[in-house]
Amino acid sequence: MTELAQSLEDALALCQAQNLRLSRQRRYILELLWQSHEHLSAREIYDRLNQKDKPIGHTSVYQNLEALSAHGVIECIDRAEGRRYGSRNDMHSHINCLETDSIVDVDLELPAEVLQQVEAKTGMKITNYRIDFFGVPNGPRN
Repeated sequence: MTELAQSLEDALALCQAQNLRLSRQRRYILELLWQSHEHLSAREIYDRLNQKDKPIGHTSVYQNLEALSAHGVIECIDRAEGRRYGSRNDMHSHINCLETDSIVDVDLELPAEVLQQVEAKTGMKITNYRIDFFGVPNGPRN
């Protein structure tokens, strides 16, 4: 089981524990994901890093994101329009905004009755779950 990376320092330590080299580009990506608190595409990561004078190539972004997600340091969300990457590596759910295309992390716990119902219908023991919600902003934004 992968350790939880609840901070940038945890993510860096997790890389070291898994013998994943901490190149300058890899650090840039991790710093950006932890600072932004967003789920970003590889293209957005590339653009933002280069705008911050942290030069990185397209190929390097893709290779580093794949390595970091394969080692469980960051999350990778597959969407119809492409992959999005986020800093959390624990089990959690998402709210997908249909207007802004953003993804918001949400921690929730389903009632035991719901889990028992799913287990009864499927014959499977639920050990963990992730739910994807879809919606639009509710009322005016601040």
